[in-house]
Amino acid sequence: MTHPVSWSYAGGMTSSADTPKALVVGLGISGISAAIALRKAGWTPVVIEKAPGRRRGGYFIGLFGVGRNAAHRLGISHGLEDRTPANRITYQLDRKGGKRPTTGFSDQPGGPALMVRGDVEQAAFAALDPDIEVRYSTVPVVIHQHARGVAVTTRNAVDGTERTERFELVIGADGLRSTVRKLVFGPDEDYLRRLNYMIAAYQLPGDLPGLAPGEGATLAEPGRSFWLFPFTDQPPAVLFSYRTTNVDAEFAIPAARRIREVYGPEPLGSTLEQAVRFLEDTDQYLFDSVEQVHLDSWHRGRVVLVGDSAWCVTLYAGMGVSNGIAGAELLGTMLTRYPEDPGRALLEWEKTTRPYVEYFQTFASRGRLIFTPANRPEAVLRSAMLRLARSPLAGTVQRLVGVNGKAFTMRNADLEEAARLIKR
Repeated sequence: MTHPVSWSYAGGMTSSADTPKALVVGLGISGISAAIALRKAGWTPVVIEKAPGRRRGGYFIGLFGVGRNAAHRLGISHGLEDRTPANRITYQLDRKGGKRPTTGFSDQPGGPALMVRGDVEQAAFAALDPDIEVRYSTVPVVIHQHARGVAVTTRNAVDGTERTERFELVIGADGLRSTVRKLVFGPDEDYLRRLNYMIAAYQLPGDLPGLAPGEGATLAEPGRSFWLFPFTDQPPAVLFSYRTTNVDAEFAIPAARRIREVYGPEPLGSTLEQAVRFLEDTDQYLFDSVEQVHLDSWHRGRVVLVGDSAWCVTLYAGMGVSNGIAGAELLGTMLTRYPEDPGRALLEWEKTTRPYVEYFQTFASRGRLIFTPANRPEAVLRSAMLRLARSPLAGTVQRLVGVNGKAFTMRNADLEEAARLIKR
């Protein structure tokens, strides 16, 4: 249900309390970061989460400098240790057990710190002020903006009770298929852009045959790939990624069975076979389609989207978590800079953030070639590029694929500079 926007920014805050009140929807990394940033900006955040408790564990992530620095400014530091093995090496596998050194995820420009999503969520949650109210098993069902604020009706999924409250700001940080976005901006099909790929990501309980602790691996074939991401002090994480022509049909089949179908009929080989067996024995995994979110504006009135709800760059860009933290931290900075004019704060925040997000959304289409080549010509090109990336001709490789390491690093540096200048 979409409600018309009839909000006037004139007159500043209308909160009856000493500080303006904001509702944050979603207790993921972007949501927790937004709540911390709001508190630092002098707001009173309330966080709701549809799950019955805080989610833990998760798949691998690469936290880049812009994300690490924003996390530090938010007070999120303890627990963000880089788990990349000191003597890391990544192998290109074949199904017969052969392997040869290749370029891995951690070798890309920008120097990402490798960790699991749960590391960042735990670190962020630990930095959240304990007096910030968090309501679990709770979702928004109606969002209505009017002249005095944003009226939000929420429902408790356990007992079905509903309550309506007024907030000065609502932040949707509830992921790719955001409920806030549906209620205020419209249905998913208006904003989601499918890349026609699927992923299955999870953490293993132990190492895989043929690979020593600390060794990473990749196997890329036309339309499908396998990645193993090693950690220095815990079992590795797995990513299966494959092309599909019917995204909706993918969800009708259990993930492990679908992986066996897609990666057959050839024998999987000992390494992939064990990885799939682990998937069959766990319910802690991500199985989802690869999609981006494209909106002309990330806010309407005083409802604003942050992180995957707003822009979802996909894991092929590698910047989802970093952009989520940086975007939330910059939002708090703008609210601090314009305390009497939230509308101006939202406009300036989006104007600052959008160029970098759009760059990484574009980058994802090129990163996808490295993660999962669509066909045989792409597979051959990918293999050649990775071989050249380990040679003195690495600069030529970057130009061929359109991935310029200097430009990538500058995008991080530019966003850092924007944050520094805004704080003056």
